[in-house]
Amino acid sequence: MSPPDHIDLAAYLARIGFAGAPAPDLATLEGLHLAHLGRIPFENLDVRLGRPVSLDLDALQAKLVTGRRGGYCFEQNTLFAAVLRSIGFTVETLEARVRPAGGDASTPRTHMLLRAEVDGRAWLADVGFGADGPLLPVPLDGEPSVQPGGTYRVEQRPDGTLILRVLRDGSPRSLYGFKTVPALAVDFEVANHFTSTHPLSPFVRTLTVQRSTPESRHILRGRGYTVRQPGDETVREVADASLPDLLRTAFLLDVPDEDAARAWGSREQPLCPSCRRPSPHRVDRPLAPGNDPRSAPQGLGSPS
Repeated sequence: MSPPDHIDLAAYLARIGFAGAPAPDLATLEGLHLAHLGRIPFENLDVRLGRPVSLDLDALQAKLVTGRRGGYCFEQNTLFAAVLRSIGFTVETLEARVRPAGGDASTPRTHMLLRAEVDGRAWLADVGFGADGPLLPVPLDGEPSVQPGGTYRVEQRPDGTLILRVLRDGSPRSLYGFKTVPALAVDFEVANHFTSTHPLSPFVRTLTVQRSTPESRHILRGRGYTVRQPGDETVREVADASLPDLLRTAFLLDVPDEDAARAWGSREQPLCPSCRRPSPHRVDRPLAPGNDPRSAPQGLGSPS
């Protein structure tokens, strides 16, 4: 992988619309975090198109910055970590287990997040969890962070596991669990390969594109398009012909129409209820919610 400081910072700042001189302080960390989420969408188009997902920094800059595309957690947070380090932040890369909504089932460590330090205080930074993630960094010491779209807090369990939780519309939810043991680039290469190629990965099975701003959170999952705004949520089905325009207007993605159609058009294979693997034979009965990987959180990064 490219050296961590091999980053075109000026191009990145222009890409996210960040004005001013960045410095290793909290105002810069918050400003970059918010601007990144608003301009670089969470998406898995390449996975759905069968294209390899590279975590090489040059490749990430070519795709997310020059190519004005998006990506999922490993791509987003690898790029963001390099940006922060180039400015002078102390950053560590961490692995997390995404928590299934409404349960505590064990999941693999297939999410990437960052620990950034500012003036001796540690912060969780994560620009790669999609529309359920925080818009701003969250203190790792347990102090609640009230943000547009919810109140985020990191809680510590007796075994030392840290849990990122969100309180939204009166309902609490655990998003993912992690420990502050730094992970290596090779760890993310393995998780990235699983997430982008395994037949049970939500990213392989379903197209998702997401973008978050303080005013609204846009979520495309399959053919369902959801817009969350304070006190309101709308859901509608997207017609085939309108997908390219939706990608351009709601998600700031200008991709060839044929790529959009291919990424969207591959129908999900049914899952065998006994072996839980894609099956050529017809499945006539629905899977129990706990056994259907499509009911998992947006994650493995977060397909939310």
